[in-house]
Amino acid sequence: MSFVDGPVRVSVPATSANLGPGYDTLGLALELRDELTAAVAGDGLRVEIVGEGSGHVSRDETHLVVRAMRAAFGALGESPRGLHLGCLNRVPHARGLGSSSAAIVGGIALARALVTDGAERLDDGQLLSLATAIEGHPDNVAPAVFGGFVISGQTESDVWADQSPVDAAVRAVAFVPPHGISTEVARGLLPATVTHGDAAANAGRAALLVAALGHAPGRLLRATEDFLHQEYRRRAMPESLVLIDRLRDDGHAAVVSGAGPTVLVLTATRDLDALTSYRPDEWECLVLEVATQGVALLD
Repeated sequence: MSFVDGPVRVSVPATSANLGPGYDTLGLALELRDELTAAVAGDGLRVEIVGEGSGHVSRDETHLVVRAMRAAFGALGESPRGLHLGCLNRVPHARGLGSSSAAIVGGIALARALVTDGAERLDDGQLLSLATAIEGHPDNVAPAVFGGFVISGQTESDVWADQSPVDAAVRAVAFVPPHGISTEVARGLLPATVTHGDAAANAGRAALLVAALGHAPGRLLRATEDFLHQEYRRRAMPESLVLIDRLRDDGHAAVVSGAGPTVLVLTATRDLDALTSYRPDEWECLVLEVATQGVALLD
């Protein structure tokens, strides 16, 4: 076994998946970052958490970062006797902003960095595959790995992801409610089948969204129309869908962020104050740049 001396530290961005019509396919990295620090120790496990989740997240082997680190160590054929982990969490939990993907990707990157030749033995493509195996789908983990706007997918034997350009004028405004919802609950509301017409309409909007984000932000409102998942989730997050209705009626490209309940607006407007004024009472409003870099090893 060969581990580096001293702690290593990584930064990993929040992500928003689906973006309206891109269900389980499109994801965007956002400049709101968790910072994770880890070191190999002589024995045992110690987990320290500051920020989001500090009051309820486990501090044992069930912690998601620890689980991801163990999976990466296993893939590398390594098994440290002890670990010290520190988490500075900024990404809200259970809000549809990719907190679990940040934990998984960050944990794998930490383990890779702790092994002396880890980067050579576990490249970013393998990191993506391992993260997808843990998360279940790549739409959030892919932008957490690579940054930017990512189109991803998987088959039984393959996970793929490709970055697509984002116009420099595009920003994201996230309206974050005080209470979350689990991905399992949100997915459980979706029907087993949809009509051919809805599937075709969604495919067209998803294709348009690639162009809108890349070079035609004036098309964002039309490009973020969804026919597959958002309306079915209304009863689980009625306040979010009411806010989306209000924003879209006024011409803003609002969507459910991931499984919700955060509402995300993609915009190229310079009048962000007018946009943030839509914030409901007790909700948080975050104006976020697109994160061009995914998970990163810090000095």
